[in-house]
Amino acid sequence: MKRISLAWQILIGLVLGIVVGTIFYGNPDVAKFLQPIGDIFLRLIKMIVIPIVISSLIVGIASVGDTKKLGKLGGKTILYFEIITTVAIIVGLLAANIFQPGSGVDMSSLEKTDIHSYVDTAEAVESHGIADTFVNIVPPNIFQAFVEGNMLAIIFFSVFFGLGVTAIGERGKPIIAFFQGTAETMFWVTNQVMKFAPFGVFALIGVTVSKFGIESLVPLGKLVIVGYATMLFFVVVILGFVAKLVGLNIFHIIRLLKEELILAYSTSSSETVMPRIMEKMEKFGCPKSITAFVIPTGYSFNLDGSTLYQALAALFIAQMYGIDLSIADQISLVLVLMLTSKGIAGVPGVSFVVLLATLGAVGIPPEGLAFIAGIDRILDMARTVVNVIGNSLAAVVMSKWEGQFDVEKAISYINSFKNNKQSAA
Repeated sequence: MKRISLAWQILIGLVLGIVVGTIFYGNPDVAKFLQPIGDIFLRLIKMIVIPIVISSLIVGIASVGDTKKLGKLGGKTILYFEIITTVAIIVGLLAANIFQPGSGVDMSSLEKTDIHSYVDTAEAVESHGIADTFVNIVPPNIFQAFVEGNMLAIIFFSVFFGLGVTAIGERGKPIIAFFQGTAETMFWVTNQVMKFAPFGVFALIGVTVSKFGIESLVPLGKLVIVGYATMLFFVVVILGFVAKLVGLNIFHIIRLLKEELILAYSTSSSETVMPRIMEKMEKFGCPKSITAFVIPTGYSFNLDGSTLYQALAALFIAQMYGIDLSIADQISLVLVLMLTSKGIAGVPGVSFVVLLATLGAVGIPPEGLAFIAGIDRILDMARTVVNVIGNSLAAVVMSKWEGQFDVEKAISYINSFKNNKQSAA
């Protein structure tokens, strides 16, 4: 028998989940039986992410061995992230202005979803200044950062630890060997966990569809269509242009990451694919020192899909309420989103939290979010895919920018990928 690839297994799980969710729409027993399966898969992923980030980053930083080089890489990375996310916000605003997805929406036909669980977090974000962002990067207790999954604090500690290992010279080699072995072990564990991915996808998508139903998309269909089309445009045109600038075809990256993209789409979680992305981009020709730094950092500062959606959703709500935002108001919206979307990665429902903290600042009723909360999962699936592609491309861009991208390794990996595909066929 021909072996079914993981991508096809995940896709089959996705389709079966949609079918089961549609058949048993409104049946609470679906969540009762399937949710534990999905939760187990997500917990397995969360279990391995932090050890992989720490071990890979320490080994990568130790291999750089130069504080100046690291500072230069960090500065370039943050600059690139800021430019790309700003472009994403502008693309979202342009799409909302051109297609007017909120105009003519009958608010009386929409169901309001309870969003009180996000309000307290949003209030904390509103009082969250730039200084707080930098202060919170430094962990007062690294073990607490591990438990909370505070990625920025973990990155900060790992970078300093890697530099310390380099500084002690020969005495640090056993430590590097330990973390190198840990990273390789955790990547093996990741491959084993991924065998459970089709079941996790089936369960998670089945629960989602059974809760909101396909028909719930109809009243807000224009927002969903414009959202998906705009994100597709951003990936193909904007990220495609960036890829072309560094001598790549964006579709090569998409093909290489097809399994991870299907998984990210199904689970609405970038975290589920972080270990595999780091592994694949390293095989693709990006050095470990750059991959281990850029990709985890991007999960906090380079959420292209999320920022694009936030701009689009903000104008959608304004249009729904009949509020005409001037150019000055929209520029203010860009500036506020640039600030509020940074430094709070890892917060549950981060896009909703950012929007709640942003809308009031530009005169848009925050309660309008209650009308679109019901379809947020559908849009979250798409923006997660954009986030994953954006961070994967960022690793290549930084590798090229630093002159460390291994072209021969990339070509070899692409050829092996094609050969494996032909063998499977």
